[in-house]
Formats: sequence, C-alpha cells, structure tokens
Amino acid sequence: MFKLCVEATKYAAASAVALGADYAVLVALTRFAGWHYLWANSVSFLTGAVIAYVLSVRFVFSAHRLHSRQLEITSFVLIGLVGLAVSELVLFVTVGRLGIDLLVAKALAAGCSFIANFALRRQLLFRAGAVLA
Repeated sequence: MFKLCVEATKYAAASAVALGADYAVLVALTRFAGWHYLWANSVSFLTGAVIAYVLSVRFVFSAHRLHSRQLEITSFVLIGLVGLAVSELVLFVTVGRLGIDLLVAKALAAGCSFIANFALRRQLLFRAGAVLA
C-alpha cells in the first residue's frame, strides 16, 4: 500500500508538469492560433502524454511489465487515448453544452482523465508481475 501511495504521489507530480505543458499548448492554440477547443485539446493532451511518459519511466514507476520500450510507449499512448476520450467528452459537455469557461472545464477534464490513466497505466504497464512482452 505504501508503494502505491508513493507512486501515486510521484505520478501526480509528473502529471502536474505534463498538465502545465498541456495547458500552455491549449491556450496557445485556442487563444493565439484560433483553433477550435476540441482540436486544440487533442494536440495539447498528446503533448502532455509524451511528457508524462518520459517522467513516468524515469521517476515514477520502477517496475515494467513490458521489455520492449517501443511497445510500452505505444501502450502508454493508447491508454492515454482513453484519457483523451474522457477529456474530450468532459470538455464537450462542460464547454459546448453548459458554457463553462474552457480553462475551468479543462481542470475538471484533467482530473477525470488523470484517474483513468493512472489506474490503467499502473495496472497494465508498471507493476511487478508477469512480463507480457
């Protein structure tokens, strides 16, 4: 249980860094480049996912279920797509239907996708046990 708490805390810190980049790209694309918020969210989310992967591998998780780093990053991004779908849905409802400010809605979306991504990534990619590939 202690290890889970330590990993969750480190993952939260790594995610905070990734979220900072995500927000910066989102603001740049929507406010300065004039992109639609859902397209901008996709690009900004994927930017954050790459940063989260690098930080997760280097500083957060010590166990790896996959020997192949290429398969691991592919799986990491595919799991991230679940988080992206959650994020897009939350933004569509909160911004598109309820009229909530984009950056406020993004905070809610980030929280929802954080929970989904941490649970899936830890369970499928970064825990001790049988190596899958």
